[in-house]
Amino acid sequence: MNVIEDIQRMPKIELHLHLDGSTRKETIWELLNELGENPFSSYEELNNILSIDGKCESLKEYLEAFYFPVKVMQTKEVLTRVSEELAQDLAKEGVIYSEIRFAPYFHQQKGLSIEEVIEAVLKGLSKGERKYKVKSRLIICTMRGFPIEKNIDLVKRAAAFLNKGVVAIDLAGNEHDFPPEESKEVFKLAKSLGFHITVHAGETGKEENIEKAINILGAERIGHGVFAYKNPNILKLIKEKSVFLEMCPTSNLNTNAVKSLLEHPIKTYYDNGLKVTINTDNRTVSNVSLSSEINNIIDKLGFSIEDLERITHYAVEAAFCSSEDKEWLKNIVENYYNK
Repeated sequence: MNVIEDIQRMPKIELHLHLDGSTRKETIWELLNELGENPFSSYEELNNILSIDGKCESLKEYLEAFYFPVKVMQTKEVLTRVSEELAQDLAKEGVIYSEIRFAPYFHQQKGLSIEEVIEAVLKGLSKGERKYKVKSRLIICTMRGFPIEKNIDLVKRAAAFLNKGVVAIDLAGNEHDFPPEESKEVFKLAKSLGFHITVHAGETGKEENIEKAINILGAERIGHGVFAYKNPNILKLIKEKSVFLEMCPTSNLNTNAVKSLLEHPIKTYYDNGLKVTINTDNRTVSNVSLSSEINNIIDKLGFSIEDLERITHYAVEAAFCSSEDKEWLKNIVENYYNK
């Protein structure tokens, strides 16, 4: 059995993927030159900034790599282009469904409205689906540290795109300084409007944020959840409420959440019946693909191909798409593994 070839052929589902952290380096280089604002003397120099080699001191340092992607993603044309390119990149490695997330507020530096930003990204994902046969849906990130009124306004505006490509609201950003309860009203509104809910929590050591995300914000999925192991009651809560964990091992290594992949808790969680999914978080920043991420957990943590089948079914179950799309995904996965 050639594991690499098997992984490449597997139908894959990516549920935790940031648009601005997954933009092609070549595209960023080209666009910086077009703007006349390229501060780098070589492509290699830019490459060293955009991708993390090893570990950062913290999540805050990791987030610095997003500056230049965001800088160029300020027009409708560019937002459509990078979204379509991401769809193409995902299709090349066998991803059949993805949920891509981003914070529209970061793409208004040249005057685009929230609606124009979301429309441009959805246009790119739609083009990617037609050309490359990978279905993609959009998750809108509200940001910790932003005024609550601003996040509420974002949720209201994004509601116009529900069932038109947008499926969920997320809470991202500086988890350490801004606890989930500060966003209670934002997520109460989102839930009432019909959004699914996922929340970045337990990524930076504050395991109590996982419990708050579930009980206060109504999270159906938790982004990362690395530190759930610090409290048995939180592990019990995740299992009892059937909350899915969007795990991103390489990203967690980059941000120093774990010291090595061998120490990552994903296998322990899986073995104890938690519904884990495997994701990249930021393909460009972490210099990772879903195929390489899967290979890493097979090689380093002892996951089997049979385990991967179950995890893929978890991803189908966790997906925020329509019941028709879920049935389509389920059939593809079952047909592949039955062969």
